[in-house]
Amino acid sequence: MVAAPTHKILRVGIIQGGKIIEERHLKKKGDVTIGQDARNTFVVPASNLPSSFSVFELKNGQYSLGFTEAMDGRVRLGSADVDFASLRSQGLAKKRGNVFVLPLNDTAKGKVSLGEVTLLFQFVNPPPEPAKPELPPTIRGSVWQSMDQVFFVILSASLFFHFSGATFIACQPMPEERELSLDELPDRFAKVMMPVKIDPPKQQEAAKTGTDEKKDDKKDAKKDDSKDAKNAAPVDAAAHKAAVAKTVSSKGLLKILGAAGGGGAGAFEDVLGSGTGSADIAGALAGAGGVGVATADSVGAGGPKGGGSGSTASIGDLGTSGGGNVNLGTKAEVKISGRVQDAAPEVDSADVDRQALARYVKQRMMAIQNCYERELKRNPSLKGKVVVRFAITPAGRSAEIEIEENTLANDAVASCIRTVIRTWVFPFKPASDVTVAYPFVFTPAS
Repeated sequence: MVAAPTHKILRVGIIQGGKIIEERHLKKKGDVTIGQDARNTFVVPASNLPSSFSVFELKNGQYSLGFTEAMDGRVRLGSADVDFASLRSQGLAKKRGNVFVLPLNDTAKGKVSLGEVTLLFQFVNPPPEPAKPELPPTIRGSVWQSMDQVFFVILSASLFFHFSGATFIACQPMPEERELSLDELPDRFAKVMMPVKIDPPKQQEAAKTGTDEKKDDKKDAKKDDSKDAKNAAPVDAAAHKAAVAKTVSSKGLLKILGAAGGGGAGAFEDVLGSGTGSADIAGALAGAGGVGVATADSVGAGGPKGGGSGSTASIGDLGTSGGGNVNLGTKAEVKISGRVQDAAPEVDSADVDRQALARYVKQRMMAIQNCYERELKRNPSLKGKVVVRFAITPAGRSAEIEIEENTLANDAVASCIRTVIRTWVFPFKPASDVTVAYPFVFTPAS
């Protein structure tokens, strides 16, 4: 009964409750299914049909009808109508599993009952394509009428002039560049390229020579003056002593420490020798106020010069009056620490691994411990349990952070924990928000 494929198409109608609910020409050949699933060729939601059932199967360009023993119907083959029971008994339909398959030709038509739904089918010539609606030429108009004519004219003229000018310039020969000689160069460029070295005038050299000679004469004169001053030093010794006495007394300086020692010699003479005029200097400083002249009697009778014994000043002698004892001991700092223990978290979805979440939180437990120890310094007996409930968003961030339980009775620790959790970025990407309840137990370290 295998028939050659024709150009006819399958026409199918669906009847439910005595009314035709759908009729369709299947121009594209393929398997035809019916059922409650939205992916079927014919969808009948409010019915007792299965999710999907293949009524017509296309194989090698030929349709085959499929039906089961529970289904009822009939098919016209040639000029005779044959029901499904006769098809099964006569062996016209081949059994494939629990479904009977009947090949169809382009003259076949029939009816298939699937419970409360009835399916009618037949092969027909494809209907003619409907003509596309078109406006009459008088209404459509021409392209020239549909465009802005003024703008088109201006644009065409602008393009013509621009391209004409560019074409004219491109067709012109390139101008030759002639090299300039040195005579044709401007003076400012010639001076830069060939600088002229100007010799100094002879008058300047002469003036320079005279200046050098004057400098040499001054140097010789200074040398002679210094030699004369050295030679004249012994002659003017008396004048030198008077000038020193006048200078020191006029400045008002403190008297130089040290005066006449044993044997009538002064302190300057003891240190510098007898040729320095130390006695005269001491005499000149006799009028300076504020400092007395040290003598041998003031140092110690019969003792060597500068060899008198002295006494050591104690700290008490140098201390201010009314001073008290000062405790310089160091204060021992007491370090307060606490312990944080976490229990198994409660996770509302399987998209977040509970063990992986616990490992992630333990790696960041030090920040939670810092929140607790900051308040433990103020209250060493602070201990208790804090349960934080938050949500993990599909982006891996924390949201809706709330304190579900707080037996610490300390809002500062709870607020700090919320701030820390708000900065966490979890390695989980759930399909929707996942709620987590995470407990923390705080106890002081022994």
